[in-house]
Parts: sequence; C-alpha cells; structure tokens
Amino acid sequence: MAGSRTSLPQPWDHAAMDAFLRPARAFAPASIGNVAAGFDLLGAALAPIDGSLLGDVVTAAPAERPAFTLSGPYAEGLAREDRPNLVLRVAEAFAARWGRPLPPLALHLEKRLPLASGLGSSASSIVATLAALQAALGEPLGPSDLLALGAEAEGFYGGGPHADNIAPSLLGGLRLLTPGGDAVALPWPEDLRFVVVHPSMALPTAASRGALPGAVPLGEAVGFAGNLAALVQALHTGDRELLARCLRDPLAEPHRAPLVPGFRAVQAAAKEAGTLGCSLSGSGPSVFAVAGADRAPAVRAAMTAAFAKAGLGADAWICTLDRRGARCLTEGPCAS
Repeated sequence: MAGSRTSLPQPWDHAAMDAFLRPARAFAPASIGNVAAGFDLLGAALAPIDGSLLGDVVTAAPAERPAFTLSGPYAEGLAREDRPNLVLRVAEAFAARWGRPLPPLALHLEKRLPLASGLGSSASSIVATLAALQAALGEPLGPSDLLALGAEAEGFYGGGPHADNIAPSLLGGLRLLTPGGDAVALPWPEDLRFVVVHPSMALPTAASRGALPGAVPLGEAVGFAGNLAALVQALHTGDRELLARCLRDPLAEPHRAPLVPGFRAVQAAAKEAGTLGCSLSGSGPSVFAVAGADRAPAVRAAMTAAFAKAGLGADAWICTLDRRGARCLTEGPCAS
C-alpha cells in the first residue's frame, strides 16, 4: 500500500472515474491489543489455523452517488447506532488527509467481528476501510499516513488515538509502537500458537478503560517497563523461559479482571493445560493464551470449559500470527 500519489480529475465525471477507479474489496485481520505485557504499545494480528478469515471486510466501488451498506453476522448491532459508522468517519478522514474530496463511492462493510470483544473489532473496520480506499483510488497515501489515520480513527468514539490494534491489523505481525510513531515488527516463534476465546458477552472499551486508575505508583511503572523490555529481549534471543515469565499484565489486568466473569478460572485452566501465559485480549472480554502447537487444542478446551462453568458460552480459535496484515481478497487487481 505504498503511496503513488495518483492524480484524479476533478470535478468528478464518470467517464474520467472509469479510467482511474476500480472496485476494491479489502480484509483486515483481528488482533490482540497489549499482548499482556505492552499496554497500548503491543499488538498481534491473528490468522486462524483453519484458514478462515477472522476480521472485517470493506468494499469500495465507484457509484452514481455516495452510499453505505452493512452486512455480516454483527451488522445488526451497528445498524442500531445513531452515530455515523466508523467506515464513513474514516472515509471523511481519508479525504481530509489526501486534501481532496472523494469521488462518489459505494462503501459496504461486512461486519464479521463481534462488537466490544477485545479482538480489535473497530480497528479491523478502520483498517479494512483504509485498505479498500487505497486500492480503489490508486494508493494516494503513504504507510505513515495510513497508520496515523488509523490511530486517530480509534479515538473517534473516545479513548484518544491509539494504534496497538491498528498497527498489526494494517501491517501484520507482532508490532511494537515506538516513541517516534513507528510500529516495528518483533520476532515471534513459529511453533507458538495464540489460543483466543471470546465469551458470549460484550465489554465496551470505554467501560474497560474506565476501570483503570488515572495514575500508577512509580514502582508499578518501573515494573511494567521492565516486564515489557524483558519480553522484547526474550523474543529476540529465543529465551522461552523468560518469555513465559513476561507474558503477564501487571498494569491493567488486575483492574479489569473483575469485569469478565470467570476470568481467573479461565486463566488458571489455561496454565494448567500447558500455556506459557494467559491474559485478557486488549480490553476484554476475550482472553488469549500462548501455547505450543501440540498443547493448543487442550488449552482451548480448558478455557472454553472454564467459561462454561461461569455460565458463558464461547467461541474459540487457534491462531498463528498473521504476518500479512490488511490485503485485497482477490489475486491481481484488488477487485470485488
């Protein structure tokens, strides 16, 4: 999605549009924010091992007049909202960053991720929209523009700009956000799996963030920094024992755990089944665990059983790291 700065004619006329625009259907993967150790700084993109697409899809196509439609298993919850959908807000922000109005486009969101799930649902919608617009319009923006736009869009409905889900969904992999605004890729062992379990409940990010204290003691801040630094060291050196010690959340999890019924029992069940670590996925209520490929099925079974004992059904996936990030869903030109 490198920027080529295509020059499109204005005012828009359909003959000229046909020469420049093309329908585009883009996918953006689900993600784990924080990855336990890195509150607002780490994110991992998810790819289920069964080959299914875990994430949202957005289509952008030339049209006589602007239009927006919704479909997908989680579209109903969005249709009930009275505020503009994120797709439309992102399109407006894209045009502002580009410095020109968008041509008439029919935008369609396939909402495939549950809302308020801790799976980067809003980030997936945002990134899929950015990727579809980029492809439809000839890639007018650069990667840094897209990352900044995505982070801004995450703050549209509260919480302020943040990119821990945006960066991996856009760029793929396990991403560490740096003070300069970059999102560097960290290594991840090929034999490790993410076991992700989503209980049948919603936990709005605003509520989850509201459970956090406004300030933390100096000792806790130092402990958080040391834990994150040690996790990065473990990944770069392949120190599996150190990785297991650092896959924990000393900062947010203690405050958020009571918001998810059965969380501590799920966490204990995962560890007993052989996980290296288990914590909330982003702000919850989804929970993730890291385990070897041989232990992942047992970990998944133990976690879903523990949620069932707490009275919650759950969906569960065994995932690898999605290293591709946002992408078109067809070979060759990004067309629907």
